Amino acid sequence: MQAVITALVLLLAVLICGIAARLSPLKIPLPILQIVAGVLLSVAARLQVPLEPEVFFLLFIPPLLFLDGWRIPKGALFGDWRPILTLAVGLVACTVLGVGWLIAALIPAVPLTLAFALAAILSPTDPVAVSAILRGVPIPPRLMHILEGEALLNDASGLVCFRFAVGAALTGAFSLTQASGSFLLTAAGGLAAGAAIAWAASALYHLLTRHRGEESGSQILISILIPFAAYLAAEHVRASGILAAASAGVSMHYADLMTRSLGETRMRRSAVWDMLQTSLNGIIFVLLGLQLPGIIFQMPSIAKSAGVGGSSWLIVYIVVITAALWCVRFGWTVVSLLVMRFFAWRRAEPRTFPGLLLPCVAAFAGVRGAVTLAGILTLPFVMSDGSPFPARDLAIFIATGVILLWLIVASMVLPVLAVRLPYTEGMLPASQEAAARSAAAEAAIRRVEEVRDQASADTRDTHAEAAARVVDVYRRRVEYGGTGDEAERNVRVRQAERRLRAVGARAERDEYHRLRLSRQIDDSIYQKLLRELDVLEATPPPPPQNPV
Repeated sequence: MQAVITALVLLLAVLICGIAARLSPLKIPLPILQIVAGVLLSVAARLQVPLEPEVFFLLFIPPLLFLDGWRIPKGALFGDWRPILTLAVGLVACTVLGVGWLIAALIPAVPLTLAFALAAILSPTDPVAVSAILRGVPIPPRLMHILEGEALLNDASGLVCFRFAVGAALTGAFSLTQASGSFLLTAAGGLAAGAAIAWAASALYHLLTRHRGEESGSQILISILIPFAAYLAAEHVRASGILAAASAGVSMHYADLMTRSLGETRMRRSAVWDMLQTSLNGIIFVLLGLQLPGIIFQMPSIAKSAGVGGSSWLIVYIVVITAALWCVRFGWTVVSLLVMRFFAWRRAEPRTFPGLLLPCVAAFAGVRGAVTLAGILTLPFVMSDGSPFPARDLAIFIATGVILLWLIVASMVLPVLAVRLPYTEGMLPASQEAAARSAAAEAAIRRVEEVRDQASADTRDTHAEAAARVVDVYRRRVEYGGTGDEAERNVRVRQAERRLRAVGARAERDEYHRLRLSRQIDDSIYQKLLRELDVLEATPPPPPQNPV
């Protein structure tokens, strides 16, 4: 009973923080409000939530990574794969090595393997926190897509490196050659397991719906279970469950292209996943706030165990490590831009250096958040021999401090810098969208006219008038609100119109699907047009007006 009440209190706190963030004139980032709410619950209500590391990790990480992989625009992900990979893999490796050595040299009480583990878990970024900070600030879409792609992949790469470093800390042995081989095997196994489970689940359900029809609730439940199934299956075969969850999310998008659910199912599923994402991210930050008073209270003992002079040194460690993370990210971004400019010059392609504003924005946008917190809390309590895990409380304190400091600084600096970036939308997606709308409307008109011409003699007049109304909607893209002379005839026309609207909507959806499969439109445009069509299809036509 107490666990249920605690869960409801956490959800209520997330809800109140969301309302406060929208109503607050100060535009305080939502994660900061959620952390404050957790602190208040801990101090005022004496609420304490014992965290089981493995359970905590299983409940939060797979669905969040799955959703990131599912929703990220695939055209942007694969179109900008070079900068995304350099940030998600190269920058993570540089951070683990560089910042890991710094932590070990800075804090003698932290073993080198734990220093690498701490640097690895500080590598993943949080695009949800960035979006909350930049609420209302126009940011170039390409930059946001790169940050989202980086967050998806560096979540996986950072967490995998973290797992290896923790394993080395527990066993006391580490071999770079063996670790590299194990990394490749676990990564390949995780990617394969996630893709296989997503495709298998989609194919089996599609086979069932072909004979029994589609049921929205069951398909939504399947989509919720897939990330957990992918994670557990990969972990069972000693592959990366983290990569499996992300791979399942990416594969789910392409499985949807093949099976194509009903518009009603997609709308309900999107709403459910929006709720899950909001709840999970919010609960993580509220839990961080719940832990914060106890961590602050333990600062003297943490400082003593670390062998430093006082609690103030812990704050110095947090500031130095945060600054080091920012400098590594800024320097890596500048070098990457210079390298890209060099290769463009070799290919005789004109490309100018964008200046230091863009790398500065990208550096501050590397906010640490939910994944870092969820990962650091999974540090084991004891070593393999039963002795306490060294410097566990210190590692959690530093990770928590870095998250808070980066959130506070980014919320003050990032909106000021981001608003100065030149906002360019890009002409290709806009032209693709216009062409897709035109092609879909023409396909709908052709299909409606075919059904009208195939109507029987008894219903030909009714279908002709209904078809004229539906075709007029597609031609002018405006709402129809016609009148009728007789109530019974109005009912028949309305029923025929509803059927023809469904026919036209299916034709539009088929055309969008064909354009997406032939890669004539980008994934983000496909999803946008499909959502609009789902809403229009779910909205009934206005009733005929009675003559006055």
